[in-house]
Amino acid sequence: VFAILSFLFGLVGTSFAVGVGYTSVWYPKEWQGRALGIFGMGNAGAAVTTFFAPSLLNFLSETDAENGWKMLPVIYGVVLVVIGLLFVFFAKNKKAATVARSTSELLAPLKNVRVWRFGAYYFLVFGCFVAYSQWLLPNFMNVYHTTLVMGGMFATMFSLPSGIIRAFGGYLSDKFGARTVMYWVLGSSIAISFLLIFPKMEVFTTGPGVLATNNGVVTQISASEIKVGEKKYNVNAKSTITSSDSDILPVRNSWQEIVVKQNQEVKKKELLAEGITQIKFNANMWIYLVLVVLIGISWGIGKAAVFKHIPEYFPNEVGVVGGMVGLIGGLGGFIGPILFGYLLNATGLWTSSWIFIFLISVGCLLWMHRTIINIMREKMPQFTKGIERNQ
Repeated sequence: VFAILSFLFGLVGTSFAVGVGYTSVWYPKEWQGRALGIFGMGNAGAAVTTFFAPSLLNFLSETDAENGWKMLPVIYGVVLVVIGLLFVFFAKNKKAATVARSTSELLAPLKNVRVWRFGAYYFLVFGCFVAYSQWLLPNFMNVYHTTLVMGGMFATMFSLPSGIIRAFGGYLSDKFGARTVMYWVLGSSIAISFLLIFPKMEVFTTGPGVLATNNGVVTQISASEIKVGEKKYNVNAKSTITSSDSDILPVRNSWQEIVVKQNQEVKKKELLAEGITQIKFNANMWIYLVLVVLIGISWGIGKAAVFKHIPEYFPNEVGVVGGMVGLIGGLGGFIGPILFGYLLNATGLWTSSWIFIFLISVGCLLWMHRTIINIMREKMPQFTKGIERNQ
């Protein structure tokens, strides 16, 4: 039953590919980015869900803890039916003026590697966005011990701006070009995900110790001093590290532990007290939240930039190409939480998912840049040779 329902939900998801083709038909080329960006603002529905669903679930479970939750999908189903009826009765139909083609001709663009490259971009900016819309709630609850409602609010702060900013991303793509925008999106994704990699941690490592400067016998040992013959060596005693969850930067504490004994004969340069350094990083929750919101905004802009490419390169196959790109992005939303779970179990780190994001971002940027370099060498061979000679 669940498999059948999942298949039907997948059919509902194809409406996105239909909507891309339907929206692009109504607007000229210079407006494609903004139009598709506004259409894509529907992604903000993920934010609305993470914000209202936990509170609504708590409300429905107050009177019936066992079965109250069953009303939640019913409410969402009614909302979907209402929206569907509004579209049926008020939307007008329009088709692109193209010659009728066979199914094989319509699917021919899928052989183009460019489609799969766009899909890789969308896997990052949309698929990982969907994955984190689900993953951030347990992340905040486990790492920062937030309540269900507060965790849902924080997840909404990630997904809502990302959905709304998509229209602005379309405007930027129309004005500066989708390729330029994608450079900024992928670059910012690399930088922010790198900062998010660092988890809450407490590290103990070897610090500066105390070495004997002469041969001799240990004649006196105290908590703060070692005496070898007539020579005295100061020892830093261990102190309690003072840190709080509001700390932004790591806090360091160093001390020394005596490793020699009374009346022990020591030689020059022999270790008298081992140095120990403690570094504690609390991964400030508010800094983490700001970075998460920023990368969500970056991905929101990127979602519009990716779909700005499609009408430009495939003006007559917007539906099929948009559907394939959307499919790859949707797979990211499905695979992401599963993969994040495996990474968490393998490393024990909640931030391990950001390592994956960092690697995907780097891979997409290198693929895009390499493609652009190859196009420049093909289209302008003399120009690129001149640049290479002057490097």
